[in-house]
Amino acid sequence: MASSSRPGLVLLGGILLMNAPSAGMTQQLPSADEPIESRVASLLDRMTLEEKIGQMIQVNFPGEIGPDLRAAIEAGGLGSLLNVVDARTANEIQAIVTEGSRLGIPLLLGRDVIHGFRTVLPIPLGQAASFNPELVERGARVAALEAAAAGVNWTFAPMIDVSRDPRWGRIAESFGEDPWLTSRLAVAMVNGFQGGDLAAAGTIAATAKHFAGYGASEAGRDYNTTNIPENELRNVYLPPFKAAVNAGVVSLMASFSDIDGVPASGNRFLMQDILRGEWGFDGLVVSDWVSIEQLIDHGFAADLREAAFKAADAGINMEMVSRAYADHLADLLRDGEISLARIDELVAGILRAKFRLGLFENPYTDPSELPEIANPEHLAVAREAALQSLVLLRNERGALPLDVDDLGSIAVIGPMADDPYEQLGTWVFDGDPSLSRTPLQAIRDMVGDRVRIRYERGLETTRSRNTEGFVAALQAVAEADAVIAFLGEESILSGEAHSRADIDLPGSQVELLHALSEAGKPVIAVILAGRPLTVQNILDQVDALIFAWHPGTMGGPAIADALFGVESPSGKLPVTFPKVVGQIPIYYAHKNTGKPATPETYVHLDDLPVRAVQSAHGMTSHHLDAGYTPLFPFGFGLSYAHFSFADMELSAAVIGMEDTLTVEAVLTNNSDIAADEVVQLYVRDLVGDVTRPVRELRGVQRLRLDARESRTVTFELDAADLAFYGQDMTLITEPGQFHVWIGGSSDTDLRAEFTLVGD
Repeated sequence: MASSSRPGLVLLGGILLMNAPSAGMTQQLPSADEPIESRVASLLDRMTLEEKIGQMIQVNFPGEIGPDLRAAIEAGGLGSLLNVVDARTANEIQAIVTEGSRLGIPLLLGRDVIHGFRTVLPIPLGQAASFNPELVERGARVAALEAAAAGVNWTFAPMIDVSRDPRWGRIAESFGEDPWLTSRLAVAMVNGFQGGDLAAAGTIAATAKHFAGYGASEAGRDYNTTNIPENELRNVYLPPFKAAVNAGVVSLMASFSDIDGVPASGNRFLMQDILRGEWGFDGLVVSDWVSIEQLIDHGFAADLREAAFKAADAGINMEMVSRAYADHLADLLRDGEISLARIDELVAGILRAKFRLGLFENPYTDPSELPEIANPEHLAVAREAALQSLVLLRNERGALPLDVDDLGSIAVIGPMADDPYEQLGTWVFDGDPSLSRTPLQAIRDMVGDRVRIRYERGLETTRSRNTEGFVAALQAVAEADAVIAFLGEESILSGEAHSRADIDLPGSQVELLHALSEAGKPVIAVILAGRPLTVQNILDQVDALIFAWHPGTMGGPAIADALFGVESPSGKLPVTFPKVVGQIPIYYAHKNTGKPATPETYVHLDDLPVRAVQSAHGMTSHHLDAGYTPLFPFGFGLSYAHFSFADMELSAAVIGMEDTLTVEAVLTNNSDIAADEVVQLYVRDLVGDVTRPVRELRGVQRLRLDARESRTVTFELDAADLAFYGQDMTLITEPGQFHVWIGGSSDTDLRAEFTLVGD
């Protein structure tokens, strides 16, 4: 034991800091030299029941440190605060708890830092379109540095729910429909937030959410029921969470939804059997906002006391906002319904997270140690992420890129062309619209005084049905050589609680685009949206179509670079685009069924004879009016370059369980420009213990090829890449025949075959 002096207050750059904590402040705490598990056990032994329950409580910061909040902190009655985003306030709070409470246990200060902080990157679905884990990690690092400078030490990201229904508003927060891609981007984002040293300045704890299956909400309606057979749960929805756990994610968040009748916040199978039992996770699980109280609304608990019991029994360490734990855990312990050992186990997960973050050694934030907010490097990462997220869906007759020398005037039309806020997307509480560079601004910067720009909104918002602005828009088009229409969804139309049954362009945007196309000028449409939209009804009205998602702070310069050929679009769809909403769910990794559709067997309703005898025409799995293929498949994305694949070779036709198969193909850039291509590897297990998808992504490489360059692309596959969960819910790799493809999207037809033999 050293000196009993308390740390002193210091003002640095206007931020309230604390001197390094003295031994006196931490004299009741275990030494930092001890292993974390010893420190956790020692601290638990010193805690009262009230202090233990206090660690399990998280409340929303009311905006000021009033007497009630101060008293709760000093009594050790809180483990975490939400939405403290000011370094001075964060330091004052940590000072109160470390100086004023009996044990000085620092607080977790949580915030939704989803795709950036002040500097906003593309929505996660847009980042997924880059197919670039390294870039996603860099983006999360930018977000962590900026959030940490504001006192945040815990974020509720990444959201890694596999999402196959574009009606669901939260698909914007996801990485799309594929478990393999989502798993790799999950690890990348966790590493970006948490860095190589959790205790280092500028790192924040990540949270993998929502555990589990939230992306399967019925009808794409938020908070809705999910019915997921265990085999599908293990093969599709759980792999990204397992990857995040293996990467060392500090925490998980329980889903709002029930899963097969058991809400996630009371689901022992998920939280105990799988997460703790099978995966060995010893970190922190937090409920979602009031989701423990909502066990009553689900009909899973009769009252708040029963909700507290079921959540604690399932393994939820910390309750977000609601008061089931605060009001009832002590009574449950007194009445013998919950053991002290269970409470200790749950509190240990919270303490473990705090020790790993180094909060006991330094709970304070010194912004002077961290980079400046929105510095040039951060903006450069945001711009690169926006550029690589752009997906070129249509480019007829070389409409893009635009050549400034061939243009005298451009009409820039649409409600999303110059709206600094709307381009940021959902979940941007801390995003700064004043930092945004809009497409209109960037186009003006790009062309300078060489081209005249005529700008008209046409519609006040994306939802507007007032067409009075069409007149001015059409006048601008009449005087232009080309039209660039910026359409889509405002940010509020996607995200939590913002599901849509009709995912066409909202308002009168379709009518606006039709009016623009009738002028006979080349029309380029750029769509900024938080989800895939059904755009079949506008394809024949546009010469080119770029899907830009909500691209964030630097979306404008990235879009301008693509429009004028500074760079070619290189993004690929991380989720299938349906022709019509009635095809949903439609995704590339579907099962074959016993009656798979083929071009030869597909029958359109217009082909059916009038008064035909009732029969199963076609006799395959398809819609009579929409067929069986999507509008744009997973992995699709055009380029200004023309890439081709050929000469696919395997290192062997037969491999054993211990062997590695090398798969090669030659990629050629057949054009006169350099560009990136995202090369994709897919496999199919033809016969399995359970039916297997028709294709599964198993490899991605983003490559830049010079004009006319050819390059051999090499992938490696081993038995682990072919594993799946069988009927007995164990992970297996079965001998048998496999197909393997290499190409630029999931519908590539360059295929080879190999056989895997057993030992």
